[in-house]
Amino acid sequence: MTTTALVWLVVGLLSLVAVLAVLIALIRHLFVLGRAAGRFQDEVGPLTREIGELADSASDRSHRPPRDPESGP
Repeated sequence: MTTTALVWLVVGLLSLVAVLAVLIALIRHLFVLGRAAGRFQDEVGPLTREIGELADSASDRSHRPPRDPESGP
C-alpha cells in the first residue's frame, strides 16, 4: 500500500469516527429534547385546558342575547 493510500485511509477513518460521534450526540440530544417536551406538556397542559374552558365559556356568553338591565339580575 502506498503512503498516499494509507494517508487517505487514515483520514477517511478519522472522518468516519467524527461523523459517528456527532450522530450519536445528535441522537442523545433528541432524547433529551423529547423528555423536556414531555415535562413541559405535563406542566403546561392543565393551564391550556383551563384557558380553553374559559375561552369556551366566554364564547358562549358572547353568543347569548344581551340581558335587559331593567329586568334585574
